[in-house]
Amino acid sequence: MEKNDYIYGLRAVIEAIESGKQIDKVLIKKDLSGELSGELMAKIKEYGIVSRRVPVEKINRITHKNHQGVIAFLSAVTYDRLEFLVPRLYEEGKNPMLLVLDGLTDIRNFGAIGRTADCAGFDGIVIPRNGSVSVTPDAMKTSAGALLYVPVCRERDTLSAVRFLKDNGYRIIGASEKGAVNYTECDYRDPVAIVMGSEETGISENVLRQCDELACIPILGNIESLNVSVAAGVLMYEAVRQRKEAE
Repeated sequence: MEKNDYIYGLRAVIEAIESGKQIDKVLIKKDLSGELSGELMAKIKEYGIVSRRVPVEKINRITHKNHQGVIAFLSAVTYDRLEFLVPRLYEEGKNPMLLVLDGLTDIRNFGAIGRTADCAGFDGIVIPRNGSVSVTPDAMKTSAGALLYVPVCRERDTLSAVRFLKDNGYRIIGASEKGAVNYTECDYRDPVAIVMGSEETGISENVLRQCDELACIPILGNIESLNVSVAAGVLMYEAVRQRKEAE
């Protein structure tokens, strides 16, 4: 890990947050307490930053310097906000295509999806703050730098993000083996958000209920499902195909 990828020490992390640096997550020693620790926790809550309580040994494996029980990892990009991205795309005259990742956890899958999203001309990727991938240097490398070009919105949770998109005229298509519609029969020609679920459990039930259609990809061999990055690519390029035919 490059030393510029993280900041350590209570006051240094607080000042980084206040200065507007993009923080991916903060690791905090389990039993850390005190006035400065309380100030840090208040800032984390105020700015909606992901934080985890961990054994001090985990922080020590990252740095042996005087970390004071706190280390913050910097984001590789500046995250966008969905509430700003959606009107901006409409103002630019776009017929937008977005990708929503509900609980994806594998950085390599995320990087591969980001690369395909850029190649397919998608206008943004939405991820939740907790229990999800984020734009780390490893994700950036796997995407071949594509995550520098595709806006990534890190929202409070997937459900509220999907509801916001529905309220703003997006058709929500979820990729699921529970889907009754072949992915080629879904309509991607108007503003659309394609939802991909986690590698283990797929799309969460509350998000599934918000989808306008559930698209399935035929599986003809012995393996039960496609890798999520491959499945995302199939759906993204179906959207591209339909829009090209409609021109």
